[in-house]
Amino acid sequence: MTTIIADPNSQKRKQFISLVMKYVKPGSGSSIEFLNKRTWNHPVTNLNIIIKQAPFVVVGGVATRLYMPERMTLDLDILVRVEDAKLIYQDLEKANGEKIGNLSIPGSQWKLDDGTSLDVLEFDGYWVTEALNNPNYAADGLPIIDLPYLVLMKLIAGRSQDLADISRMLGGANDSQLQQVKKVINQYLPNAVEDLESLVILGKLEQK
Repeated sequence: MTTIIADPNSQKRKQFISLVMKYVKPGSGSSIEFLNKRTWNHPVTNLNIIIKQAPFVVVGGVATRLYMPERMTLDLDILVRVEDAKLIYQDLEKANGEKIGNLSIPGSQWKLDDGTSLDVLEFDGYWVTEALNNPNYAADGLPIIDLPYLVLMKLIAGRSQDLADISRMLGGANDSQLQQVKKVINQYLPNAVEDLESLVILGKLEQK
């Protein structure tokens, strides 16, 4: 049975979207060529060499590279199952990773041997298993969270940067991708369906 995810930032998200919708105008100052550009120019740590005992997917800013123009960030965020966290941490320690502390959400922050900052996000639920079992892959072979689940995570987080990322990613998404995103959000976060539609409109306006 599908479990609907708690949505604590719903009101904040709706207020932000409502405010942006009042003032947005077609076009963003960026060219269509730029908005449709997908690159992987800034190498990040190859976690496939480090994490071997349990599945993970890259989320956060690095993951958005597959779905919108690349922005400069070398910090990594990964999603893992709660029950796999101990195995992940064993691998990180074996690779000389240093735990810096716990996050405000379930998970922890680490400093890798090469100086990279890594946030390990521990989530549970069927959607997590789906996301881990169906990744996309970057040019360097890193497993990247698929667009619908990345949108889901960013809707739950509800920060202004997350909502801006959703808008830009969906603005460049094709019809098939949009349908898959809508399916996942309707299944796991139905309270956000209306907000999702607004973010799609904002993203398409940016493309004009």
